[in-house]
Amino acid sequence: MAVAFTFPGQGSQAVGMGKELADAFPEARRVFEEVDDALGEKLSKLIWEGPEETLTLTANAQPALMAVSMAAFRALEARGLSLKDKVSYVAGHSLGEYSALAAAGFVSVADAARLLRIRGNAMQAAVPAGQGAMAAIIGLEQGDVDAACAEAAQGSVCQIANDNGGGQLVISGEKAAVERAAALCTAKGAKRALMLQVSAPFHSALMAPAAEKMREALAGVKKNVPVVPVVANVSVTPITDPEEIAARLVEQVTGRVRWAETVEWFGNNGVTTLYEVGAGKVLSGLARRINKEIATSAVNTPADVEAAIAALA
Repeated sequence: MAVAFTFPGQGSQAVGMGKELADAFPEARRVFEEVDDALGEKLSKLIWEGPEETLTLTANAQPALMAVSMAAFRALEARGLSLKDKVSYVAGHSLGEYSALAAAGFVSVADAARLLRIRGNAMQAAVPAGQGAMAAIIGLEQGDVDAACAEAAQGSVCQIANDNGGGQLVISGEKAAVERAAALCTAKGAKRALMLQVSAPFHSALMAPAAEKMREALAGVKKNVPVVPVVANVSVTPITDPEEIAARLVEQVTGRVRWAETVEWFGNNGVTTLYEVGAGKVLSGLARRINKEIATSAVNTPADVEAAIAALA
């Protein structure tokens, strides 16, 4: 009867997120103050007031989503949660892995904010605007999508970036190759092949310059042994060694987010309940499609915090 905490990634952001938590819990408000101080700017004002198009910029969205996740987590702690005693594993979707690691004590909130600002800027700068693309492929087997990417590449980069489960795969790479792959997926019987409005081809080999930036950045921060294992995106294995965690975070920039396999791993290793800690309910929805036997619950309001504490008591 194990519990795992999961932490959302980009796409879950919304103007106003986390404000109720900050108003209800001084510990949650302090997280936003820590992030503001770490970045030397009022990111909290952008999170709560917008504009949405500025919040959505990857260099803002990444630390913002971490801040909301950690605000929710600190609220849980303020109501008596002990992560070590009540939770067996943590995991996060892409940038959410940094939130998971901050919750588990691998890095401080301030360092997580600074790392994610570096990550967002580096990912944006890795590929000139307009040269990369991503597309969501719905209703096609992974093998068929891999084959379409290989056929469409023609010497370019085109690969699966996210395996989100529930028949949803995201491909990433050079724009023309991704467009060719999307058309091939449609021809192979995909229900939908939708080009995404993203600013860069995340989780593809084109992100190699950003991976090097993160290798340098992670080398310069204090890293602790997390109090519970993190199930890494790229390896789908529980790890606690700080240097191995840092290596997996570097690999994650260019590697596949294996989220469907992560949820399956939880189910195969005794996890019966997943809590999504932070903005939105995207991961809860994905988990229900991947494994209906696992109970899911989102924690992003004061009422959610109270309900989670009652259930975990």
